[in-house]
Amino acid sequence: MRTDMLHRTIDELMEMMPWIEDYLSSFAIDPSQFGRTKLENLGSILTEEYFEERGSDYQTFIDGFFLFIEQVKVLQEGNVLTVGSLTVLPGHNKNGEKEEFSVELKKGEVTAIVGPTGSGKSRLLADIESLAQEDTPTKRRILINGRAPDDEERFSTEGRFIAQLSQNMNFVMDLSVEDFLTLHAESRMVDEISHIVQKIYDTANVLAGESFSRETPVTQLSGGQSRALMIADTALLSPASVVLIDEIENAGVDKVRSLELLVSNNKIVLISTHDPLLALSADQRIVIKNGGISKLMKTTDDEKKHLESLEKIDRKITQLRDQLRTGKEIDMSDLLA
Repeated sequence: MRTDMLHRTIDELMEMMPWIEDYLSSFAIDPSQFGRTKLENLGSILTEEYFEERGSDYQTFIDGFFLFIEQVKVLQEGNVLTVGSLTVLPGHNKNGEKEEFSVELKKGEVTAIVGPTGSGKSRLLADIESLAQEDTPTKRRILINGRAPDDEERFSTEGRFIAQLSQNMNFVMDLSVEDFLTLHAESRMVDEISHIVQKIYDTANVLAGESFSRETPVTQLSGGQSRALMIADTALLSPASVVLIDEIENAGVDKVRSLELLVSNNKIVLISTHDPLLALSADQRIVIKNGGISKLMKTTDDEKKHLESLEKIDRKITQLRDQLRTGKEIDMSDLLA
C-alpha cells in the first residue's frame, strides 16, 4: 500500500482520503497547490530547508503521513461498537401484565413486528432505539451482546450503532443528493469517496419508485425517494449494526430489495409492518397486542412457500400503481390473470 500511495498524486490521495488534508495542513501544504504532484516528489519540490523550518525532514513527514493513515483507520474501525445480537427482556403490556417472551435479534436476520395500529409496535422500536433499561412505559430491558449497555452506549451521540428510519423523513439542509452523500462520506473518513457516493446513488435509484438525479436537492425528494436514499446510505455507508424501520411498505420503495440489501451488509434489521409479504420475508415475527409482546413466531417452511405467490401478486400491484402514476389506461385483465 505504501509504495502505491507514494506513486499517487496529491489530488488522487485527496479523492481517496479527503481527511489527509488535516495532516498536510500541519506542514502548511496546500493540496490545491500541489494537486498534480506525486507524494514521492514532494520532498524535492519543497526542499530540505522547507521541512527544516518546520522542525522536521521529508522522511519524517512521509513516516508521519502513513502513521496518520493507520491511526485514522483504527478510529474508523473502533469508533462504533460491533453488535452481534440484541436481546429484548420482558416488560409488561398496557394492563401491567408481564410479557412472556425474551426476543433475541441476530445480525444478518430480519425480525418483523406485527400487530394492529396502535398496538405498540412503534413503542417496541423506541425501546430498542433507546436501549431501554426499565425506564420506559413498558419496563423492558435491552441487552447488547448479552450484557446491559453502559451510559455512554445509551446516551452518547458519538458512535451510535442504531439507525432508525421513520415513516416521515425531512431533510433540513438544502444540499444536492451528491453533496449530501459526499458530506456524510467525508464525516465517516471513508476511502474512495466518489466511488461510495456513486454506489449509494445507484442503489437508491434501484430502490426508489421514481428515479432522481445527483443534482436534485434533498429537500425536493419525495417520501419514497428520501426513504430509498437513506436505506442505501444506511446499508452502504452507515456503521450502524442495527437498523429499525417503521412501515417501509408505505414509502414507495422496493421493499424486498431494501431488506435484502440491509441483510447482505450483516445488519440486525427490525421492521414494523402490516404487509404480509414483508412479514413472511422475515426470519421471525414479533406479535404485539395491547402494548405487549404476545407471541414470537419463527417463519415456517410452509409459510416461505407462499412467498412466491405473494411476490407475484405484489409485482402486479406495483405494475398497476406504475400505470396509474404514468397516466396509462388500466387493464384489469393483466392484474387478474
